[in-house]
Amino acid sequence: MTAKASALTLTAMSLAAVFLVMPSELAILSPSQARNALALIAEGELGVLESGGNNCGQRIREYQKATWLTPDAWPWCAAFVDWCIAEWLKAPSVLATLGKTAEEAASFRPRTAGAWDLVNWAKEHGLLVGGENAVAHRGDIVVYDFSHVGIVVEDSERGELTVVEGNTNGRGDRDSESGDGVWKKHRERSLAKAFIRLC
Repeated sequence: MTAKASALTLTAMSLAAVFLVMPSELAILSPSQARNALALIAEGELGVLESGGNNCGQRIREYQKATWLTPDAWPWCAAFVDWCIAEWLKAPSVLATLGKTAEEAASFRPRTAGAWDLVNWAKEHGLLVGGENAVAHRGDIVVYDFSHVGIVVEDSERGELTVVEGNTNGRGDRDSESGDGVWKKHRERSLAKAFIRLC
């Protein structure tokens, strides 16, 4: 490898988050840079839609494979977040920032299919979990009180949240009947149950 930096693309299917990798060391990102990389992955999936039936489709099955459950026609909002985090943890610069090896990251990442269970996962791993009035930063996970979850893509101290979510639709519904893809949503903060900060 030469002294020139090389680029690492997190995933071909996502909007690329690029990190410089030097021959002798990995770039250590600031927490906001690392969270931004997670938000970029989520934003790269905007426009993915179910196909072949409710909660179905090849890309939906990829998200669901990030959980402990066998992929099938079940609601996948938490699976989408799990998948985004798994992709994020593939970046050497993210691992360096978190101080984790690839093996540690594999056991760290969430595999739950339950939105509210992500709060339990975060607490078990010592992550910062804020209440509904916490400041939301780009790259935080928001868990809603109606058993739904997404990734915050704009900083918000109060008021409306801007979030990328799986298993929702253009109206913002979340249930096994009407959620049909990955969408950017604007939601009232009063719907938030908790915010999870990964770094």
